[in-house]
Amino acid sequence: MSKTLKLCAMELKLYLREPSAFFFTLIFPLLLMLLFGSIWGNDPFPEADYGYIDAFTSAFIGIVILTAGISNLTIGIATYREKGILKRFRAAPISPVSFLLAQMGAILAVSAMGVILLLIAGKVIFHMQFRGNSLEAFAAFFLSCCGIAGLGFIPASLARTARSGTVIANSLYFPMLFLSGAALPRQMLPDLLKKVSEAFPLTHSIRMMQGIWLGDPITEYWVEMAVLGATLALGGFFAGKLFRWD
Repeated sequence: MSKTLKLCAMELKLYLREPSAFFFTLIFPLLLMLLFGSIWGNDPFPEADYGYIDAFTSAFIGIVILTAGISNLTIGIATYREKGILKRFRAAPISPVSFLLAQMGAILAVSAMGVILLLIAGKVIFHMQFRGNSLEAFAAFFLSCCGIAGLGFIPASLARTARSGTVIANSLYFPMLFLSGAALPRQMLPDLLKKVSEAFPLTHSIRMMQGIWLGDPITEYWVEMAVLGATLALGGFFAGKLFRWD
């Protein structure tokens, strides 16, 4: 466990030193919140007691989780593999399980930083209101991070080069970004695309976080929890079968 924690801390430092990863995980979702918040404001919707920022902060959190768990995880591990860094890990007393757990720990830490930035901006600039249970909201966030990272383990285990990792990651990232309610509200999508989006774990993540944010109990989202838990389990299973140091 101590080796896993040390590796997690190292990965976190490297993550924060990478300009593109830092920007798209921490800054880009914040800029989107500021942009759309300046357009729509946070005045309550007709026949509702919450505004745009109140309702869609969970979508911006979803972008943070998606970027960390799919793009950065896949490209980062693929880059390690291409440069031969993973071979050095194989020579060290570190198992693939410890390595992947360290990656997930770094993802959780970076995602938490992104969420904190969003919450500060939402509260200070748009007077955002939170109506849910804090422990349930944290549980939903934690499960969402783990589920999306579990999905990211699959392409991260397959990609042999940074270029192939980028292609695979983007093929997952952009459909989920635009169809899961992260960049665009799902209410704007045609019925067919709404049905397609149900296949994405991020759709269930954002729906659960949004509902809890607005005051629903987490027990109403057992389907979403089951989908994210199954995604994590399947991702871990396939990573165990597919992951290679070289």
